[in-house]
Amino acid sequence: MENEELCSAQLIGDMLDEKRFVEVRSIVVDFNPADIAALFDDLSETHTLMLFRLLPKELAAETFAELEGDTQERLIRSFSDNELREVIDEMYLDDTVDLIEEMPASVVKRILRNTDSETRAVINELLHYPEDSAGSIMTIEYVDLKAGMTVDDAFTRIRRTGVDKETIYTCYVTGNDRKLLGTVSVKSLLLSPTDCLISDIMETNVISVRTNDDKEFVAHQFEKYDFLAMPVVDNESRLVGIVTVDDALDVLQDENTEDIEKMAAIMPSDKSYLRTGVFETWKNRIPWLLLLMVSATFTGQIITSFENSLASMVILTAYVPMIMDTCGNAGGQASVTIIRSLSLGDIQMRDIGRIMWKESRVSILCGVTLAAANFIKMLLIDRLLLGNTDVSVMVSLTVCLTLVSAVFFAKLIGCTLPIAAKRIGFDPAVMASPFITTIVDAIALVVYFNIATMLLGI
Repeated sequence: MENEELCSAQLIGDMLDEKRFVEVRSIVVDFNPADIAALFDDLSETHTLMLFRLLPKELAAETFAELEGDTQERLIRSFSDNELREVIDEMYLDDTVDLIEEMPASVVKRILRNTDSETRAVINELLHYPEDSAGSIMTIEYVDLKAGMTVDDAFTRIRRTGVDKETIYTCYVTGNDRKLLGTVSVKSLLLSPTDCLISDIMETNVISVRTNDDKEFVAHQFEKYDFLAMPVVDNESRLVGIVTVDDALDVLQDENTEDIEKMAAIMPSDKSYLRTGVFETWKNRIPWLLLLMVSATFTGQIITSFENSLASMVILTAYVPMIMDTCGNAGGQASVTIIRSLSLGDIQMRDIGRIMWKESRVSILCGVTLAAANFIKMLLIDRLLLGNTDVSVMVSLTVCLTLVSAVFFAKLIGCTLPIAAKRIGFDPAVMASPFITTIVDAIALVVYFNIATMLLGI
């Protein structure tokens, strides 16, 4: 697929060089805007501008909304004021707001200068909502109806105003005070008599969100209810906008990407991998690496404090990496599961008792299974097959009891730290594998050497 896209870009570039503009336009005019945007990634700056100017106005605006921020900025700087005005006029307001939030101040001033006063006022209003709120991702381009309208009146209004709306499949019924009274789908309108009143067919049990609700919460509401659009109301239940499913999906993708980066001990970035420079990638990764490196010195201090014990029974050292890795993996399993469940809203702080009870039982089953397998492996392979006579039954028992105990602690830590982090206002993803592994490693070593001291008398 990638090679085909590259070939298409090469073909389009050659045709533009040969000034075969009519042919290029006929080829791309039937493309989906997202596919055209992907094509732009493989074109030179000159070809990108030439191709963009060949697109019909509406298609050009839809394609522009799909482009990466740096490509958008490059095009804006190349546009004339008239071209910029045409693109902005064709874009949906929420896409325009997203564009403004990503652009440098000089570009933002030019965009606002080329919008009418009414649009500018709406943009400024949307920009005042908190960055992670429902208000920041909503659009005011929806179809509103009145309860006293007939179905025929409703279709007349949809035909007159729907062309500029982001969606017409769900219409919102409001009162004179703009309060949300209900919703009605186009399907219901089509299947109802033309003289039927909207009040008789509208759905009054409306699920809505507030302007200050977290946008991630809003996105999960789409998952829960399978909506295509969700109304956004203010504190007085007045309809101020809607969030559409495409924006909800963008939120989920961004949040999942951010969680994955945090779980891998990387500072989140809003750019794709190939568009992030080497220096910026270094800045995103090095803080956590430094923190984890420094925190890992605690495990070194623990080993140093038991240096004399290790000197008297060197065989114990051979099993330190295995114990640390196993316990780190066990803690990581629990933390990732809990973090994902928190993200999906499957568990709450009040569930911590049930979670700990479940994970404690799981940890015992896992620990006993690992210990049994390791006990057999140490005696049959390490002692008999490899001939390591230092691996005695008591050494094997020490290692296996450590596995049971350390896995138990690892899973409890792995399941409780993310919940505790959320409770105090931190992102649970921060408590993922790298951070928890460091904590669990230290605990595993303490448990290991204490058990060895008791059983082996070292």
